[in-house]
Amino acid sequence: MKFNTTLPNKLKHYYHQELNAYKSRFAERDISAAWNHLERAHVIGQAYPWPHTYVHWKMLQFGVSIKSWKEVLGQIPRLLVGGVKSFVGKIPVGNTGGANIPPLKPLPIDPEIMEMFERAGVKQG
Repeated sequence: MKFNTTLPNKLKHYYHQELNAYKSRFAERDISAAWNHLERAHVIGQAYPWPHTYVHWKMLQFGVSIKSWKEVLGQIPRLLVGGVKSFVGKIPVGNTGGANIPPLKPLPIDPEIMEMFERAGVKQG
């Protein structure tokens, strides 16, 4: 069994880049683009407990701010178990993390994000 603990340094740049883009788009009230950056940060960080949990926390806050109770309710169980699943290496690779996607459903990874993993030397799947 593989135990993941911390986001590799070579991925941190991409993860933070997406979170910063989220903050910028959200501040500009470009809700759709902001959400897209949260989803991208989720895919990048989902294999690591703290980054994975943090993105779900941001998604919960996002749901509250746009008054999407579906998103809020969908994020609560993800906050409770997402980090644990990351720690033991049992994540649905590529899942974007929102309440609109079943929590255990793997998804194809966007080619641009896959390129980030490749540049960082991190295998997916």
